[in-house]
Amino acid sequence: MKAWAGVGEAYAASYAALCAGTIDALATELGSGRGRSLLDVGAGTGLLAAHFTARGWDVTGCEPEATMRAVAEREHPEVPFVPGALPDLPFAEAQFDAVTANFVLNHVDDPRLSARELARVSADLVAASIWVRSPSWLWLEVCERAGLLPGAGERLALEKDFERDAAGFAGMFRDGGWREVVVAELTWTWQAEPAALWASAEGGVASAGAFYRALDESGRRRFRGAFDELCAERAVDGVVALPHTAAIASGHRG
Repeated sequence: MKAWAGVGEAYAASYAALCAGTIDALATELGSGRGRSLLDVGAGTGLLAAHFTARGWDVTGCEPEATMRAVAEREHPEVPFVPGALPDLPFAEAQFDAVTANFVLNHVDDPRLSARELARVSADLVAASIWVRSPSWLWLEVCERAGLLPGAGERLALEKDFERDAAGFAGMFRDGGWREVVVAELTWTWQAEPAALWASAEGGVASAGAFYRALDESGRRRFRGAFDELCAERAVDGVVALPHTAAIASGHRG
């Protein structure tokens, strides 16, 4: 749903570190590789794919955005990255022993259809994550201070949406054909440098970045001023502590 074109470098400098916060939990769910094959869908800049490769998995990264793949290929040459996007992945049925999708299903137009596609290309194991409490709360505070009205954002059609919590995530996957679904919520704090946070906004990453880029010059100055004020108030030892919560699901192909 969200446009990610051209944001690979900005994402690598900002939210890539935040989204890596679920990697250990996903790795615990799937275990060590022992040569088994894994497909990471929506691989971004490749941090999860590289982590699983180090754990003995034979990993393929699948990422539709060219600038994301460019960063991933440069930083993780040991992992092959190919283009492809949900809900139509360019792989055979049951081609991989396991499939992951880290913070991907909160961006697709049809989550259930996409969940079914994740299961289709897996021979057995599937694991995925979404935000329950995302970084958007920080940028809403920035907009409030700046006197700017944030966009409403894109919403899924009612029949395609699901509750963004553990129970809703689990139900969506069951509807998508997964079995033995287990979902847990994970909360952690991202110790973010203000420069990394600003790189996401200025670089057009996610909703906040798209909002900032759509502002006129006056609006951008107000947005930046409010951001600097907020960081000055919240920063301790040069970093801003940002708590976030994700739902992490694991299951088996139906």
